[in-house]
Amino acid sequence: MTKVTDPFAAAPQLMKQWMGLSLAVQDSLEPSLIELVKIRSSILNGCANCINMHTTEARAKGETEQRIYLLSAWHEAPVYTPRERAALAWTDALTTVAQGHTQKAVKDELEAHFTPEEQVKLTLMINVINGWNRLAVGFDLWYDMPAAKAA
Repeated sequence: MTKVTDPFAAAPQLMKQWMGLSLAVQDSLEPSLIELVKIRSSILNGCANCINMHTTEARAKGETEQRIYLLSAWHEAPVYTPRERAALAWTDALTTVAQGHTQKAVKDELEAHFTPEEQVKLTLMINVINGWNRLAVGFDLWYDMPAAKAA
């Protein structure tokens, strides 16, 4: 069995602050949009823990199975609003920034659907979920959502 580092036990004060920031950012835009962004970024990063967690949370908030399943191919799926599509494109551009700086190509759509303040909030959310993905993948974390809810 692989030893798993629990970041909350190893650095409790910093993780408390990280969690506080995460919660503040996730509450800054509409919940459905936030969950789509979290799932999409987690798909791109290959973070099974966060995909599991955020699909469960999205369902609990009323998101449909169809829209959750289609996130891996959102470009071709007609089930997302123009605002959601702009957010997903921004998520893709920032999450995969090391593969090429493509954010300029999607910035016009972002600006058409989000105020400057909302753009910052969305960008912070993308940064937060990318950070959680790296914590979960880096430390091999797995939180069983159904068991956690039962507890």
